[in-house]
Amino acid sequence: MTDRHITIEPLTAGAFAPFGQVIERQGAHHYPINAGMTERFHDLARVELGGVHARPLISIFHGKPYALPLSLTLVERHPQGSQAFYPISQASWLVIVAEDEGGTPVRLRAFRPGSDQGVNIAMNTWHGVLTPLERESEFLVVDRGGDGNNLEEYVFDTPWIVGAAS
Repeated sequence: MTDRHITIEPLTAGAFAPFGQVIERQGAHHYPINAGMTERFHDLARVELGGVHARPLISIFHGKPYALPLSLTLVERHPQGSQAFYPISQASWLVIVAEDEGGTPVRLRAFRPGSDQGVNIAMNTWHGVLTPLERESEFLVVDRGGDGNNLEEYVFDTPWIVGAAS
């Protein structure tokens, strides 16, 4: 039987690159605007919109907390658009992603973002649901609206266990 344990990793741009972009100010192109009163951190993620009558949506998600170790039974993907999450409350949370192999999520990874990091999950990338830890948390979410089905779910026969290194 295959090991069904996923160790949580710190979130870095390099480690997350196969799945999308890390949204953070560190290292970002920035410049002053509004007569020098505001610093703009520019173009932090690539919003992807496919399909018919696609349009970007901006939402706020209010998530209930999960406990570790987490029994992961479901992942999802959005074949017609990217999905970005950025915490707007002090949140400890996880980002769980997987590679695709013939329509099946494989080689799952779990990342713990820092307090000033969000993610933009690339179009058609398997990922876990919003997973705040410790307390209820709110996130600004940018994703796709428009015609067509933009949600595919995959339920694992045997759960994956997500937690710290054993």
